[in-house]
Amino acid sequence: MDVIESHAAQLPAIDERWTGRVRDCEELTRGLLDGRIAGHSLSHPLDNVLRNIRLLCEGDIDKQFGLSGLPGAFTPSEVLGLVGRAAGFTPDPNATTGPVPVDPELVIEACEVVGRRLAEACARGERVILATGHPVGLAHLYTEVGRQIAARSVELLRPYEGVTWRDAGDRHGWQVRYLEGVALLTDRASARHTHRGDAMARMLGEARPDLVFADHGFAGAAIETGVETLSIADVNDPALLVARAQGRTDTVIVMDDNVQPDAYWPCYQAIVAHLVD
Repeated sequence: MDVIESHAAQLPAIDERWTGRVRDCEELTRGLLDGRIAGHSLSHPLDNVLRNIRLLCEGDIDKQFGLSGLPGAFTPSEVLGLVGRAAGFTPDPNATTGPVPVDPELVIEACEVVGRRLAEACARGERVILATGHPVGLAHLYTEVGRQIAARSVELLRPYEGVTWRDAGDRHGWQVRYLEGVALLTDRASARHTHRGDAMARMLGEARPDLVFADHGFAGAAIETGVETLSIADVNDPALLVARAQGRTDTVIVMDDNVQPDAYWPCYQAIVAHLVD
C-alpha cells in the first residue's frame, strides 16, 4: 500500500461534528475542553515548556523551525511571557513545574482570524499551501479546511511532490507527499512528525504561494522566506511566537497540537464559519 494510503487508513473517520455549521461559542468551548486542545492542564507541563524555551534561546536547530535570528532575540523569561500572552496565562517567574493552561476563547478567536483570512483567499482565488509536521493530530483539521477552500476557488498547490532527497548519514530518503492536498514529510515508509524546515524550503523553491497555513518547520520556513503564513503552535514550541514578536508573522493559533485528529472539530467549525458561499 502507498505510504499516504496507509496513513489515511489509520486515521479516525470524520463524524457529524465536522458537518454543517456550529456557531455557538459555548459548544465550541466545550469541544476544545473535552478534546484537551485547551484547558487548565494539557500535554506539556511547565518544566517541558521551560526546557524547550532554553533550547531555543541557546540555538538548538530542532527548536528553530527553519527560522533564523531567534537565539538572542529575547531572554528565556521574555519568551515565556510571549507564550503566556498567547495562551492566556500569567507565568509565575518562580515556578518550574505545574500545568500550562490554554484559554479556549483565545483558540477560537485565533481560528476566526484564520477563517477570515482564508475567506479573503477564496474571494481572490489565491494559491495556498497547506502543510503539517503533525501528520496524525492535525490531519483532519487541514484536510477538511482544504476541502472547503478548494471548493471556493482557492488553488491548493502541491510543490515538490514525490521528489526524493537524502541527507548525509541517513539510511533512507525523504519525500514530501500530499494527503488530500496537505503536505506531509515521509521517509517513504511512513508519514513523520517533524520540526524540519528544509521540506518547505524545497517546496517554495518550486512554487510561490500567496498564503501558507501550516505548523512546525513548514510554517517557520515559509515565514523565513517572507511568505504570508497562518500557523499553529503548541505552548512548548515557541519559535513561531518569537517570529510573531519580531514582526515577521501575524496569526498563530496556540493550542495542544497533537491530540486525537477528530477532536479538532471546534477549530474547523470556527474557521469555516467565516467562509461565505
